[in-house]
Amino acid sequence: MTPEQDKPRTALASARTNPFRRNRKVIPLAPEDAQRQGAISALAFQLLGGRDAALDFLNTEDTILSGRPIAVATRSDAGYASVERELRARSLVRDAPHGG
Repeated sequence: MTPEQDKPRTALASARTNPFRRNRKVIPLAPEDAQRQGAISALAFQLLGGRDAALDFLNTEDTILSGRPIAVATRSDAGYASVERELRARSLVRDAPHGG
């Protein structure tokens, strides 16, 4: 073996570290906020019929809710309740039989 092959690989590993990841400061959600976010996501998946419809609803600005539903529901219990009401109303409209 050459002397270069004997060197520990730790120097190589640290040289490959993603420089953008180190500088990113992410503050995790409070447990209550995370619980509301998970609960509203699960409810949307269930009531709207799947992933795509739920993600579309949760991440699109809504004038009735004055913001993105996922953010509104995560912020407070009152916000969660208003998003839940809107979800249930949309679910009822979607499930209503069509005339004809």
